[in-house]
Amino acid sequence: MKIAVIGGGSTYTPELVDGFARLRDSGLDVDELVLIDPAAERLEIVGAFAARIFNQYGHPGKVTWTSDLDAGVTDADVAVIQLRVGGQQARITDETFPLECGCIGQETTGAGGLAKALRTVPVVLDVADRIRQRAKPGAWIVDFTNPVGIVTRSLLDAGHKAVGLCNVAIGFQRRFAGYLGVDPSAVVLDHVGLNHLTWERGVYVDGVDHLPALLAEHLPELAAEVDVSPLVLETLGNVPSYYLSYFYAHDRHVREAIGVPTRGQRVAEIEATLLEMYRDVSLVEKPALLGERGGAYYSEAAVGLIAALNGLEPDGVHSVNVRNNGTLPFLSDSAVIEVSARAGLDGPVPLAVNPLAPDLAGLVAHVSGYEELAIDAALRGGRNRVYHALLAHPLIGQHEYADALADKLIAAGREHLAWAK
Repeated sequence: MKIAVIGGGSTYTPELVDGFARLRDSGLDVDELVLIDPAAERLEIVGAFAARIFNQYGHPGKVTWTSDLDAGVTDADVAVIQLRVGGQQARITDETFPLECGCIGQETTGAGGLAKALRTVPVVLDVADRIRQRAKPGAWIVDFTNPVGIVTRSLLDAGHKAVGLCNVAIGFQRRFAGYLGVDPSAVVLDHVGLNHLTWERGVYVDGVDHLPALLAEHLPELAAEVDVSPLVLETLGNVPSYYLSYFYAHDRHVREAIGVPTRGQRVAEIEATLLEMYRDVSLVEKPALLGERGGAYYSEAAVGLIAALNGLEPDGVHSVNVRNNGTLPFLSDSAVIEVSARAGLDGPVPLAVNPLAPDLAGLVAHVSGYEELAIDAALRGGRNRVYHALLAHPLIGQHEYADALADKLIAAGREHLAWAK
């Protein structure tokens, strides 16, 4: 099997490489792992380190790298897309310009998330077209590029064989398994919503829901992990993802973000240090610092999903971004949702989902409507479409903010928005 990683020059790639090397018992027969990235100098550093990781584990597959996208994806069985158009500097901009209007600055949520979507969707669609032309027939595209829900829907709308992947659910699965003293594979989550807008409504082991007991016994820890008041969890009766904190505590996040370094600035510092570490030819294992880069358990999630899509784990449950197709009856079939699903050769099939509580359903419908407008703006451009998407977002939603943010967003992203040049 040949797996192509587009965006393979990322400093986070060694986490994914470590997963492919370490989790060989998944049944994945990886003959070649090719890393693809236009940043040739950085790719050389990351690629050489990735090869050393494979060698350290005694993995017989080869790690190659190239800046030639067409060559890299040729005859690939699976393509993983993990792009960041504009790099960390664009992320830092996404995290700062909304604050001037009193709105949260974040790379996947609100105005910052829209900015990322606008510059990312066209690039990913171009990459996907070239994968379709040169990869093996039926090759899966696994999207880890944020905002995952928007990017995945764009891929599916364009007819690509794609599924979106996020690490939020697998992180909860590991945490809950630790509390319960069971193997993570024994835990099945009632995980539902949209990408970065999900709730854990059940934690099942052998068909028994342990969530009520977990909330009763670990309420302070769980509330701290997702950065909201314990009263929020008590009232909801579930555990929201950390990204819901931007909705449940929006104004606090804005206050705390003003005048302090952004997460992107910290990640940029970590990346610079990691690249220096990767240059050391004696380094053969991923360093502990990589854990601060974010994306915990990404490699386990990716390896498990790819194995399942190739028929190697027929009973496994994975939290993925897929077409709604009636799963949530209040959304259109074409919407993309994030749910627990069984994955096999025919793709992911969502588990049955009980009706959402009215507050959850309302927020999901609201954000899903925004996502549809965001895709339209990304594909067709124009200030009015950007303004419309901002006006539709529940964290913005007022003319005064949407009007000002539209101009700031376009000005900040002009380099990457072909229609705005």
